[in-house]
Amino acid sequence: MECEPLDTCPVCATADLICGKWTILVIRDLAAGRSRFCELERSLTGISPRTLSLRLRALEEEGIVDRRTFPEVPPRVEYSLTTKGQALLPLLEDMRRYGREWLERGERKPATAAA
Repeated sequence: MECEPLDTCPVCATADLICGKWTILVIRDLAAGRSRFCELERSLTGISPRTLSLRLRALEEEGIVDRRTFPEVPPRVEYSLTTKGQALLPLLEDMRRYGREWLERGERKPATAAA
């Protein structure tokens, strides 16, 4: 596999995009289709509303997530993956497959502490 300088490495750029805490899980949950903020918040147990809002905004700015507001009272907002976001789904499926094959709970070796 060819290594590229860090500043132009596509692996590094992709990792920077999706490796923020909760980001990959937001993408995973949106893979099922459109979701409202409260649905995502319920699904992502432990995420604060502020963090979810920041992740969704960052993904929207990157063109990964589409935000659609409906002119209703109260306003309804739904989030979905864009074509660019859907292109990440094979990567998530590979991660799921790897986790099932190599990292099944109970079979993981504990990390060794550095001395």
